[in-house]
Amino acid sequence: MTYEPTVFADMAGRTVAVTGAARGIGEAHVLALVRNGVNVVAGDLDEEAMADTAKRLGEECRGGATIVPMGIDVTRAEDHHALAQHALERFGTLDGWINNAGRYALGDVLETSGAEFTRMHEVHVLGASFGVQAAVPAMGKSGGAIVNVASIAAYVVRARSGAYSASKAAVEHLTKFQAVELGPRGVRVNAVAPGMIDTDMLSSLNGGNGMPQSAVESVPLRRIGTPGEVSDTVLFLLSDASRFVTGHTLVVDGGGRHR
Repeated sequence: MTYEPTVFADMAGRTVAVTGAARGIGEAHVLALVRNGVNVVAGDLDEEAMADTAKRLGEECRGGATIVPMGIDVTRAEDHHALAQHALERFGTLDGWINNAGRYALGDVLETSGAEFTRMHEVHVLGASFGVQAAVPAMGKSGGAIVNVASIAAYVVRARSGAYSASKAAVEHLTKFQAVELGPRGVRVNAVAPGMIDTDMLSSLNGGNGMPQSAVESVPLRRIGTPGEVSDTVLFLLSDASRFVTGHTLVVDGGGRHR
């Protein structure tokens, strides 16, 4: 199957902030945005990797789009505000925000430490909360669109991923509250819940050997997804094509959660 990026013409000229943007699905978000002519303020905890990614993807920019890389710790509210302020100073507007930064670790429910549970919630739940708190004032009266990244783990139970799954379930529920409270301000808040996506993180769970055939066959579409397919969904939720959609989590998993 050949992946063809989706074009969202109305996105050209807008400015979007992305967290966790140096690699994986976050990098795919940046790529999809700049290919649609969107300016991106891209943040990641690994500032050096973020700068390298921005330089590499700079060749993909279309319609005058620009990538501005920054270091950001999503567990710090002030870092989110710095990201939003940088967008306003550089581009004069902030139209969209993607709370993408994530952390993954396995642990039995009897073994997972309080520190690990706390860290998962800090990165995912506080990250999504702080991102919204920074984005909305910067968007101003014109409003905008925000996408939180949840996970299929919010809906299904897989052994040894309790801390991660609980935090992603919280993100999915938080999205609904953000949407209801911010709707009157013209801000839409939605989420995506990726399933098995072809990333280095997913491969590492199987010792770097990719996904076993049995896992692939558990997906009704009989394949794992690509980061670009998640990004297409995110851009749909940021674009005018979804202008009457808010408080919704769009699952991108090839039907896997129904097996």
